[in-house]
Amino acid sequence: MGATRSDDGDRVAASSDPARRIVAVLIAVKDLAAAKSRLAAEFSGPERTRLVLAMLSDTVAAAGAVSVVDSVTVVTPDPLVAETARRIGARVFDEPVGDPAQPPDARLNHAFASAAAVLRREEVIGHRRGHDAAARVDIIALQADLPAMRPAELAQAYASARRGGRSLVVDHHGTGTAALILKDSPGELAPLFGVDSARRHAESGASKLDGIWPGLRLDVDTAVDVRRAHRLGVGPATVAVLRSLGWNDDASATTA
Repeated sequence: MGATRSDDGDRVAASSDPARRIVAVLIAVKDLAAAKSRLAAEFSGPERTRLVLAMLSDTVAAAGAVSVVDSVTVVTPDPLVAETARRIGARVFDEPVGDPAQPPDARLNHAFASAAAVLRREEVIGHRRGHDAAARVDIIALQADLPAMRPAELAQAYASARRGGRSLVVDHHGTGTAALILKDSPGELAPLFGVDSARRHAESGASKLDGIWPGLRLDVDTAVDVRRAHRLGVGPATVAVLRSLGWNDDASATTA
């Protein structure tokens, strides 16, 4: 069935130092009814739902295996996504209600920004005091469809992120954003996910990170992406779903 991702990674005992930075991973997931429409030629609606949930599970597992990560939170309006996230150990925030006329990307960015603000406020109230308290809570906003991501890749990206601002990991297409990192800064996450987000994040002041992280950069939107992730090595949940569907990359009608 192809390679299975090895979560060789980065999980070690967390420091008990009270001055240690808090690192929170945020993953926003849209309503499943509209999920992965570009996979419709390869997978039915129910199959796409299973695949989305499997990729989310593997992404959460990889992020949670990073030693510096204190929490993984999924923000979503979808009850099935929320149920899955809780079952695999993630925190869940209901997607905050914004302007109902907002397009999907605007809703996604509102969800990221609102959840980031809540997480920082919770940490400040619960553990930190003083004017610089918020700057001690770092946020990693992550795509939900990174089934080939290794924990070590995310750990290296966070370590490479510049202090005092935002950094981004550009996706494998060169136009999207796989991860947006806010590190050692009291500023806002200011997410700009959506079409041409890499350029817009860079123009807004985020620094591009240049590490070689193929799994972290490989967000899955198309059948070609599924094949590439599968060949790179995906997590166990995604492997199980693809196997159960009888899918194999050689049989796909789309070529890389």
